[in-house]
Amino acid sequence: MTGEERERRDSRALEPELITDPQAKAAAEARNGFRQYDAALGAIQTALDRASFKLRPSLILGLQREALIGISSYAGNYRPGGVAIEGSRHEPVGAHLVPELIEDMCDYVNDHWKDSTPIHLAAYLMWRLNWIHPFADGNGRTSRIISYVVLSIRAGAILPGTPTIPDQIVDNRKPYFDALDAADAACREGKIDVSKMETLLASLLANQLAGFYQAAGGKLPD
Repeated sequence: MTGEERERRDSRALEPELITDPQAKAAAEARNGFRQYDAALGAIQTALDRASFKLRPSLILGLQREALIGISSYAGNYRPGGVAIEGSRHEPVGAHLVPELIEDMCDYVNDHWKDSTPIHLAAYLMWRLNWIHPFADGNGRTSRIISYVVLSIRAGAILPGTPTIPDQIVDNRKPYFDALDAADAACREGKIDVSKMETLLASLLANQLAGFYQAAGGKLPD
């Protein structure tokens, strides 16, 4: 695998391009990124205000819609057919299995809500949604934001500091891909093991909170 492949993995599905100009598409993706993040903060705040939360497919679909509206004709919907991931050994499941697997993923989070750490639940979602690859486009963006939403709600706070965990992953994708590959390998052996992703998210969370600490005037040890 080349260095370039290690820096990016793209889904390839049969889908007409709604925006063909690369610069216009990049501008739309940046704009939608802000929309998705705002929607995520709204979901976190609502759950904190209610003091209750259940992960549902509708939230995942809604966050994907914010990222892909105006860019993909399947924004807010599961992919209708097969999809390949360039730069990865993993072959996503058939489209007919996606809805049930997403429900199972939500059930796992809800069933383990109290007895699992926020980082474990976030790591599981980060991997499992990528493994299912339910969308024609935006799988990585959606996995990162739903993982961040669940981490924040389970931790009981809108997490302060920048750069955020999703932004740090985008800035350096290789550890993220390595953690996905490790979880994929465990899955092929019939195990759920997202420990490498947990280690990564814990480190990124520490960086984000350290950013807040420094912005407040704190000094990190040399």
